[in-house]
Amino acid sequence: VQLQAFGGGLVQAGGSLRLSCAASGRTYTMGWFRQAPRKEREFVATITTESSTRYADSVVGRFTISRDYAKNTVYLQMNSLKPEDTAVYYCTAGPRFSSVAVMYDYWGQGTLVTVSS
Repeated sequence: VQLQAFGGGLVQAGGSLRLSCAASGRTYTMGWFRQAPRKEREFVATITTESSTRYADSVVGRFTISRDYAKNTVYLQMNSLKPEDTAVYYCTAGPRFSSVAVMYDYWGQGTLVTVSS
């Protein structure tokens, strides 16, 4: 499985961005993690092949994960962005529905999101 993430950029606090991740090959649970400078990679959101979802507490009510099965693409709609959301966002895929990074088998290249105050 190959993953390609798109959609990062610079946005002011309170603004919105939508990340996309296109997957080739088999369909899996797909998710997003992020890593800020000098911090560990952390879970953001995940969605199963049946569209069950899970979110990190820090993004509940602001971020929405969804997927387009025809395009084998997952999206992360990010609203009400805060400076602390600044990070490299990584798309991931795997057979398990988990918030733990090691449970995922495939990773995209990452896309940078910068939120200015």
